[in-house]
Amino acid sequence: MKLVIIDYGMGNLKSINSAFKYLGVNQIVVSNKYEDIKSADKLLLPGVGSFSKAIDNLNKLELNKILDEIVIEKQKPILGICLGMQLLCQNSEEDGGAKGLSYVDAVCKKFTTNLKIPHVGFNQVKINKEAKLFDGFDDNVDFYFTHSYRLTSEANLKQSLTQYDEEFISAYEVGHILGTQFHPELSQTNGLKLLKNFIEKF
Repeated sequence: MKLVIIDYGMGNLKSINSAFKYLGVNQIVVSNKYEDIKSADKLLLPGVGSFSKAIDNLNKLELNKILDEIVIEKQKPILGICLGMQLLCQNSEEDGGAKGLSYVDAVCKKFTTNLKIPHVGFNQVKINKEAKLFDGFDDNVDFYFTHSYRLTSEANLKQSLTQYDEEFISAYEVGHILGTQFHPELSQTNGLKLLKNFIEKF
């Protein structure tokens, strides 16, 4: 199986690469090149930092057009992690607002809580039992988060939910397009189990 981790200059690439190597993925390529992305069996979109800067980077590298072809037309499975999850959605309020890739009917909004922001650390995810990404998990499991903006939607995204004073979408599964607000690569056993599901079930 060939996994391509999309490199647009804003990802936690080392720990993601290490997690998939641990799971025995025999071909892991970190790239932003069309031919690599085209030949992938599965794609991973990481991300740490500013939404608008990330979208600018994707557009400058023409990765928006490449992903439109490979993810939407060719239907290759993709998993977005943290900022990567948000980029697959419609838009974000961050930095005055920016349009996302618009593959998923959700928007990214700033937390309105009085609790400390960013939301950092392990927190429980109330999993959606219909989501293949969570096959074999119990109802509430812990994953590691670090983020200041959260996802909301009125659509059915097979979403899993987390509470941090206010409820937000911590994972979604829209066919072959998947996202986690938390970092599975930093979430120990639960994270590895989720990444294994991504490898084996999509």
